[in-house]
Amino acid sequence: MILGGAGLVGTQVVRHIVKVMSPRRIVVGSLLEQEARDACARFEAEFGDDVCFVPAWGNLFVSAQLAHTSRGQLLSAKEHRAALLGAVYGDFEVAYRENHLVQMIRHHRPEVIVDAVNTATGFSYQDIFDGAAKVQEWIGEDGFDPAGTDDLETFLLSQSVPQLIRHVRFVHRSTTEYGTRVYLKVGTTGTGGMGMNIPYTHSEDRPSQKLLAKNEAAFGHTGLLFLLARTPGAPIVKEVKPAAMIGYRAVEVRKVSDKHQNSDLYRPQEVSLSAGERLELRDSADSYENDGELRVAIVDTGENGVFTRGEFSAITAFGQMEYVTPEEIAALVVRELRGATTGRDIISALDGAVLDPSYKAGLVRGVALKDLESVEQASLEEGDAAPSIALGRLGPPELSKLLFEGALLYHVYGSLTAISEDTRPTTEGVQEMAEALTPTQVGRLAPSIGIPVLMPDGKTLLRGPRINVPELLGRSTTVALSGDSVDVWARKGWVDLRPSNLKTWRERAGRMVQARTDLRRAGSAAATIHSYMSDRFDIGEVVAWIFNNEMGGNRVK
Repeated sequence: MILGGAGLVGTQVVRHIVKVMSPRRIVVGSLLEQEARDACARFEAEFGDDVCFVPAWGNLFVSAQLAHTSRGQLLSAKEHRAALLGAVYGDFEVAYRENHLVQMIRHHRPEVIVDAVNTATGFSYQDIFDGAAKVQEWIGEDGFDPAGTDDLETFLLSQSVPQLIRHVRFVHRSTTEYGTRVYLKVGTTGTGGMGMNIPYTHSEDRPSQKLLAKNEAAFGHTGLLFLLARTPGAPIVKEVKPAAMIGYRAVEVRKVSDKHQNSDLYRPQEVSLSAGERLELRDSADSYENDGELRVAIVDTGENGVFTRGEFSAITAFGQMEYVTPEEIAALVVRELRGATTGRDIISALDGAVLDPSYKAGLVRGVALKDLESVEQASLEEGDAAPSIALGRLGPPELSKLLFEGALLYHVYGSLTAISEDTRPTTEGVQEMAEALTPTQVGRLAPSIGIPVLMPDGKTLLRGPRINVPELLGRSTTVALSGDSVDVWARKGWVDLRPSNLKTWRERAGRMVQARTDLRRAGSAAATIHSYMSDRFDIGEVVAWIFNNEMGGNRVK
């Protein structure tokens, strides 16, 4: 699947893939239906019936229902803005099911995705700065004027960060669920490889805030792809990032438009400039005499737009942005897809540049833990400190919950083996854990930091002034209770003293004990994330094992 397959780079990627990799089927994605169909027709004429070219079209960043609606139409209708706000800021599961890109991947199940869409430009040129200026105009001495609600909603929809995060999470989930093996992004630096002194913009004055926002989005996207590449079960992730202007497609004379989408020439009118008077910047075109169409010789650079001879000469000159051809990019993409070491994959470059865990840090970790244990024990004996279990500031919420449960279990059982071999009814075990709340101080410490304790009856909650789970967004401070919701919250962030949770802990302890035994018998060959490395009941090691083996929370690089 080639996203942006009808564009300047995407077209060449398709051609190079067909010539070098002999695929059976290529899905050619584009924003507009006609673009996708025309591209497929050109490829069929060029390559015959050896490859099946399938057109696909629509906006990848919105729901399938709105994927064929223009940006202007989306922002002009309140019901559309509400849907977009829900997709970006609302429930992830709902947005995931409805997202157009997700549905495309679900339908076509591609083994390889090459994303040649200019994502950073699309997000950054929604123009957060213009949106902020409009919202500020609606904020007066008396507060926000409700008449500006439309502009406020548009401003919220111009934020690139939430959109990028949602987009990459959709890519992660869908490629993992539907078997994509490789995801390659053709990215951008945002400035054509130039620095903050870049003299070029997309028609606005320099230094361009929108251009810098494009750079921020481009490398924010790279950062998220870096995380995706380090996620268990995700596809192989690569990014090729051209650092020059990309060009070109064709040279021709055609009717073109300026930055205001104007395609006409007008006879100028003479006005006098008088100090103190105001100069109107947006006159009605009807008051000017039309002088023909705006037709000039241009060079078509695809997504970068069209340039006149003078513009193209300046931007590609030595010491300026210069340029790289789409054929060179496509050849590089195909080499990366085939597994060649090109040295141009940004994700691999970051892997080679980041500072990984060190041997020294591993040694010092043991010293720090011994010192912590010693200081904690002394402070507990003197009665001037609480046990060093959790503060709730390091997440996810499961971390604190599991640490507190581990502290109770250690107090009651003393070892993982004792937990796994306990054959008593679970009701007796949880009763002992409930009795341990006071001597371990868990009953005081956990509720104080927002981690409530669900007692063995499943109906009594030991709480403090704040409850961290469920998490609240917005102004509401209450939630509706139900049996299902209590189960969800207890699993995520409550110390759960119900018998069912002790049963889970017994089974978990059995697997950890077996993993420790396997490590002893098989040596280094058995040393994986499935191993329990500690020779004793260490609550931190126990929770790390749970993250590694039950929550998919391990590092792979």
